[in-house]
Amino acid sequence: MRSRLRSFGISAFALCLALGGVDVAAEPVTPDEDRLFTFSWMFRDGDEMRPRGGTTPGPELEIVKHPLPAWHALQAAGLTKKERDRRAIVAMAGSFRASFEFLETVGFAADFEPHRPYQSWTTEHVYVVADEEDFISLQHIMVIRVAGADGRLSEPMVMKHWRQDWRFEDRALLGYVGHRTWQGRALDAEAVRGTWSQAVFQVDDSPRYESTGRWTHEPHASIWTGSTTRRPLPRRESSVRDDYHTLEGTNRHTIVPTGWIHEQDNLKVALESANTDGSFAPRSVLAREIGLNRYEAIAGYDFSAGDAYWASTGDYWQAVRASWDHIARTQRRFTLRPQVGGSPLFVSMFQGAGAHADNPDLEVDQDAIDQTIASFLVE
Repeated sequence: MRSRLRSFGISAFALCLALGGVDVAAEPVTPDEDRLFTFSWMFRDGDEMRPRGGTTPGPELEIVKHPLPAWHALQAAGLTKKERDRRAIVAMAGSFRASFEFLETVGFAADFEPHRPYQSWTTEHVYVVADEEDFISLQHIMVIRVAGADGRLSEPMVMKHWRQDWRFEDRALLGYVGHRTWQGRALDAEAVRGTWSQAVFQVDDSPRYESTGRWTHEPHASIWTGSTTRRPLPRRESSVRDDYHTLEGTNRHTIVPTGWIHEQDNLKVALESANTDGSFAPRSVLAREIGLNRYEAIAGYDFSAGDAYWASTGDYWQAVRASWDHIARTQRRFTLRPQVGGSPLFVSMFQGAGAHADNPDLEVDQDAIDQTIASFLVE
C-alpha cells in the first residue's frame, strides 16, 4: 500500500505538529473524488463532509501481518496480573504507521452544523524511556519522508511527538481544568488499587491530561479504559475553532497482535470563567466526537534519524521532564501563558534541544530550563 504525506517545509511542519500536542501529523489524500465514508453524515450535500487531506506521496510501507514478539510476551502463561499489565503497556513501543481519525457524531443544539471530519497519519517509533516496577514512560518520535515529483524521497524529517507515562496505583493525578490551567488531585488508596494512571504530555513535555483505569486481558486483546478527563484543544481543532474551550474525553487503549488502537469518546465543551472556588463550569456542550487512532506495526522502515535525535537530545529532555515534575509536586494549581516574547513554549524547548544536539559535550543547564518554563507560569 502506498502511503501519502502532505509536503511541509521543516519549520512549518514543526509548527503544525508542536502546537497540536498529540493529534497532528501529515495528512492523507482522498484518492477518489466520489469516495463515500461509511460513518459520516450521509444527508449532507456534495462533498462538504470529506475529511481534510493532502496530496504528496510518501514511501512504500511494509505492514506487519504476524503477531509481534511483544504480543507473545503479553500472552505468556503464569504471569501475575500486574506483570501482564506492564507487558501490555510496553507492547505500545516499537515502529508504527499511526493514523488519526476524528468525527463529530452528535450535535446538541437545534442549529448544529457538523464540522468536517479529520484524518491524518505519520510514521513514528515509540521508545521506552523508563521501565520500572511501578512506572513506564513511552516517548513517540516521528520520522517522516516525502516523495518529490521524480519519486525520490526527502531526507527524514524528525519531530519529537507526544509522551505517555504510566504509574501503578497512582494517588496523585494532575488534571486539566480549563483555560490553560492544571490542578493536582489526590485519590484514595482503595480507589486506585490495581489501577494504572496514564499521563499524556505535549511535544515540549508540558502536561496535557491524566486519567486512571484498569487493564483487562483476554486471548484476543488487552484493553485499558481510562476515566473521563478534560484536556486542551489539539491543534486539529484550535487552528479552526474558537467556539469551545476543552474536550472532555474517555480513552480506551487496545493491544492486538500487530499493534494497538487508541479510541477516544470526546465532548466539545465551552466553559464559563472561573467560579469562586477556581473551577471552570461548563457553559454548553456543543458536540460529541469519536476518535480512532491506529498504530500498525511496520517493518523495514529506517528510523535511524529518530534514534540519532533521541540519543543526542535525551539528556536535555530528561532535564525538561525533571523541571515539570518539580512543578507538579510543588504547585497544586498553575496556569500557563500561551506565549512569552511572542513565542510559544515549544519553540524555546526545541531550540534548547537543538543547541544541545549541536554541542553534546556541554552539560545540560537545568537552571536555564527551569527559568524558561517558569517564565510561562502565570504568577
